[in-house]
Amino acid sequence: MAANNRRMSGKKGAQVGSGGKRRRGLEGKGPTPPAEMRKGHKKNRLAGAKAKQAARRPVKGRGGKSASELVVGRNPVVEALREGVPATTLYVQQFIDNDERVREALQLAGERGGIHLMEAPRPELDRMTNNLNHQGLVLQIPPYEYAHPEDLAAAAYDEGEDPLIVALDGVTDPRNLGAVVRSVSAFGGHGVVVPERRAAGMTAGAWKTSAGTAARTPVARATNLTRALEAYQKAGLTVVGLAADGEAELGDLAALDGPLVLVVGSEGKGLSRLVGETCDIRVRIPMPGGAESLNAGVAAGIVLYEAARRRG
Repeated sequence: MAANNRRMSGKKGAQVGSGGKRRRGLEGKGPTPPAEMRKGHKKNRLAGAKAKQAARRPVKGRGGKSASELVVGRNPVVEALREGVPATTLYVQQFIDNDERVREALQLAGERGGIHLMEAPRPELDRMTNNLNHQGLVLQIPPYEYAHPEDLAAAAYDEGEDPLIVALDGVTDPRNLGAVVRSVSAFGGHGVVVPERRAAGMTAGAWKTSAGTAARTPVARATNLTRALEAYQKAGLTVVGLAADGEAELGDLAALDGPLVLVVGSEGKGLSRLVGETCDIRVRIPMPGGAESLNAGVAAGIVLYEAARRRG
């Protein structure tokens, strides 16, 4: 009997108390990943090689500065893809823990089209991101193609409309830039001008805040903002600066009806001296509630609404 018991204990198969764990091996593992993500596939090997090359050879722009931007981390990458931020490549770490955010990122990138999927080992992603906590997902954003300031007014005149342009002076928060772009689009403006230095640019953060309107509202970059404003004046546009101590009140400003450049400074410092002196007129927004200032996005939105209302 004892021998028989030993033979029985050596039998293979499900054991009492296993809890049915072996059944898990029969469960589906979701849709088949794209070829670039399947280990051993030819496209996977090619994608890995390209990822290594890209990590070691950063894209360079004018002045030797990086011309592309990286969005790092699972939540930021998914949010950028949801908001339609332009992207060229989605880098995914090899053997990544395939959670819900990773699956959504892959799905969104696939649905958008034109976004390359690259699988890369963790050391390569660490090198690309300077050891930031990328969580296995990195999205490469292409450099933004800025317009020339003169193009904004020319495009408005070509459409038979009086230009309505916003220029930002010393605004360094990309979210404020994105909010201004959104307001310009909402109220029929023709574009935004930003200085080349010490100012926010069209980063992924600005794209997200613009809620997609950056795709149809041009942003121009001026080497020298004061000279750009002077060029607008020569082209027949009135340059109006927003200032808490402005000599006129918004409701009394007749210039809103015609060709206009609205200049908005930072919430803390306001307009710089040279820019303020270049403006044809400086106006203030009445604030009966007693607030000392408004951020650039809110202030621009108020004036743009008033301009759109007067223009009908």
